[in-house]
Amino acid sequence: MTTLPQSDRSLSVIQGEFRISEASEDLLSTVLGSCVAVCLHDPGRRIGGMNHFLLPFGQGHGTDRPVRYGLFAMEILVNELMKQGAVKARLQAKIFGGAKIMADLGDIGKANARFAQEFLHTEGIPCLAESLGGTNARRIVFRPSTGVARMMLVPSSNLSQIHPLLSPAKQEPDHRIDLF
Repeated sequence: MTTLPQSDRSLSVIQGEFRISEASEDLLSTVLGSCVAVCLHDPGRRIGGMNHFLLPFGQGHGTDRPVRYGLFAMEILVNELMKQGAVKARLQAKIFGGAKIMADLGDIGKANARFAQEFLHTEGIPCLAESLGGTNARRIVFRPSTGVARMMLVPSSNLSQIHPLLSPAKQEPDHRIDLF
C-alpha cells in the first residue's frame, strides 16, 4: 500500500455523513457495500463534496443522522455546496456503491443506486462516471477541488470470511483500480 504525500489530508466520510471542501490537499474517502456515495464537483469554483447514504428514503425527522437517507443526503450536499459558492448548473457527479454484499438479504444496494441516478437526472446534474452494483465492496478516494476520484474493489474473497453465503460465481476480479 502506498502512503499519501505529506501535503495530502485524508478525511473519512462514514455512513450517514457528508463533507465538502475546496482545499487542494483534501482527500475525501469512504468504504461502501450496499451504501452509495455521490461525489459532486463544481469545476468553475473548484469545490466538491461527498455523501454516504444507507437507504434511499426514510424519516429524517427526530433522528441523529438524517443524512443516512439518500433524499436528505443529496439535498444537503447540493445546498451546502451552493452556500459555499458552487453553481448548480456546473455540478458534475460520480456515483459509487450499491453492491449486494450478502446473498440472503434484499437488494438495497440496487435501490440506493437507482435513487442516486434518478435524483441526478431529475436535478439535471450530469453523471460523468459510476461504478454500481456487483458483489464487491468499494473504497473511494475523491479530491473535491479537482473532481478526480479513485476506486478500488475490495476482493470478495475477503468478504467471504465475513459472510460465507457469497456466491463465487458472482465475484468480480480482485484489486481492480479505476480512475475517473
